[in-house]
Amino acid sequence: MRLVWLVAGLGCVGVGGVGLVVPGLPTTVFFIMAAWCFSRSSRRLERWVLDLPGIGPMVTDYRSGLGMPRRAKVVALSCIVLAAGSSALFLIDNVVVSLVVAAFGAAGVWYVGWRVPTRETVLATRGQLPLSD
Repeated sequence: MRLVWLVAGLGCVGVGGVGLVVPGLPTTVFFIMAAWCFSRSSRRLERWVLDLPGIGPMVTDYRSGLGMPRRAKVVALSCIVLAAGSSALFLIDNVVVSLVVAAFGAAGVWYVGWRVPTRETVLATRGQLPLSD
């Protein structure tokens, strides 16, 4: 079973790496999944993901229940709307596919917007950061 988790983790790292250069493809979520897979197969690779500059702190924050920074959340939501919206418009000739793309985009917006906590709000609730806005 460890081999399955290792291969799954490496696959997630691969897709996450592609997401670094392909607009609209998420990156952090794949590194979060990779860290989870590596926690079941290779502590060394799990530590490698957690120590990656830029990505590692976001994975660590997510694992500790802090969610996403507000700015990252706004960027993620904007990218989802832009990617799903433009894809749905380009696929308008096939209404069913266009509606499926729009539905997945809406599900992504719902999940990131309402299910993933905002780091600043969580810290403010814990009394560790003043809530601003």
